[in-house]
Amino acid sequence: QVQLVESGGGLVQAGGSLRLSCAASGRTFSRYAMGWFRQAPGKEHEFVAAISWSDINTYYTDYTDSVKGRFTISRDNARNTLYLQMNSLKPEDTGVYYCAADKDSGALYTTLAESGYDYWGQGTQVTVSS
Repeated sequence: QVQLVESGGGLVQAGGSLRLSCAASGRTFSRYAMGWFRQAPGKEHEFVAAISWSDINTYYTDYTDSVKGRFTISRDNARNTLYLQMNSLKPEDTGVYYCAADKDSGALYTTLAESGYDYWGQGTQVTVSS
């Protein structure tokens, strides 16, 4: 069992930056593919970014088109922590951001589908004002 706890959300003006963190419990974080999703008010979960796991210190990443060039997903296995650096934030980035872990992914594969994830955090609110 893995527990995920997000932090780093808040209120920021358009054009600003935030860094989200996701702290994971357990000793197998380094072998989980990880992802970030978000949910805007009245909308469904939306994929934001994903990162593979790896034994060779090279990771694959994927992003939804609307955040490419603005958001960066990364991981620190020594700290059991996943990050999402968000720059040039827009009001449409507003929502609750969730991190998720896929325990069954092969190395160097990213998981894009919500159904592929096994564990979820409680979420952290990000609000971008115009």
